[in-house]
Amino acid sequence: MGIDSTLPDFRKLTPAQRLQHIARAAGLSDADHALLSRPGALPIETADGMIENVIGTFELPMAVAGYFQVNGRDVLVPMAVEEPSIVAAASFMAKLARVGGGFRTSSTGPLMRAQIQVVEVSDPHGARLSILEHRQELVELANSRDRVLVGLGGGCRDIEVHVFQDTPRGAMVVAHLIVDVRDAMGANTVNTMAEALAGRIEQITGGKVRLRILSNLADLRLARAQVRYAPATLATKEYSGADVITGVVDAYLFAAIDPYRAATHNKGIMNGIDPIIVATGNDWRAVEAGAHAYASRGGRYTSLTTWEVASNGDLVGTIEMPMPVGLVGGATKTHPLARQALKIMDVKSAQELGEIAVAVGLAQNMGALRALATEGIQRGHMALHARNIALVAGAAGADVDWVARQMVQAGDVRADFAATLLAQRRKA
Repeated sequence: MGIDSTLPDFRKLTPAQRLQHIARAAGLSDADHALLSRPGALPIETADGMIENVIGTFELPMAVAGYFQVNGRDVLVPMAVEEPSIVAAASFMAKLARVGGGFRTSSTGPLMRAQIQVVEVSDPHGARLSILEHRQELVELANSRDRVLVGLGGGCRDIEVHVFQDTPRGAMVVAHLIVDVRDAMGANTVNTMAEALAGRIEQITGGKVRLRILSNLADLRLARAQVRYAPATLATKEYSGADVITGVVDAYLFAAIDPYRAATHNKGIMNGIDPIIVATGNDWRAVEAGAHAYASRGGRYTSLTTWEVASNGDLVGTIEMPMPVGLVGGATKTHPLARQALKIMDVKSAQELGEIAVAVGLAQNMGALRALATEGIQRGHMALHARNIALVAGAAGADVDWVARQMVQAGDVRADFAATLLAQRRKA
């Protein structure tokens, strides 16, 4: 029996009740439940082995986005993030997407690039062909550095060579190793392979190898998602579904043509993706770098998503972007909560994780565009931000919800107003 990702009235439950529900839905053990329920789940001894100069640990709120249906399978999505409205918006848009069948996803193979920079080459085009002439030898040499990966069906697949004819250092040749990294993010693997080939490439080209390093523009490791919303699904009390769709498409087109808008538009997409990457112990900086580089691949920074109207009037959204994530290695294995996040998601491969991540990014983008096209971004955001403001003002326990509710009803969400309301409540 599969997971049920619907979370009706989830926000009305206490954190303990929510955890109990998720533990039951995801089939977590008592030990898993206990790990998630207590602060400081990352032992200081483990943290000390993960990075340098450790003095403590730093926690973020960990939530679960619900209602996601990806390729017909219900998925609970753990998200570690500090900003209010992100989880709510993603969940709501996933709930509306279920009406149209949820999110459909696909992905390319888990191919990463390592770059080997060669300088001081007098005949760069000849050097390029010489490297390609020795392609099979170089591929075999690279694969000799990771027999385990090769045994799992991965390994170096090909070599590309690029020539940069005019640089301040003269002609430059750059070889790309194309490596299938399977369920790893792959940075360590491809870096090791690149370093192993450096000496041989110097012999082949007569040049000097400088950098041997992966590229975070993982344009051969793409994840894709699409979603469809019928007009009736998007209708509100104030706006018809057709009006909402027109507004969403106009907002998307603004991002498609203007990099100033695209930067904020794509940040909204990453609002959905980054919390999953963080929660699962993956490298969110690598994902961010690849996303924004990919958004600029045409020579101008633009939207990572597209929104268009189908012949029947439905709104169709799509996303395609690099997704270099892994299930093995790094914090995904060493951080106890990262392991719990992966267990809650019930993912079987790095590709599946990447596909879920872009589906959530697409939902998050839709939530922002829908708000911008209708009531504006602040109304809903500030309503959810009110609890945070109440906490800043010193509210605790039941006072948090009371102060937040009063501010929302007054349409005035400010720290000084929260402090005034709190003082009034304490006097009463």
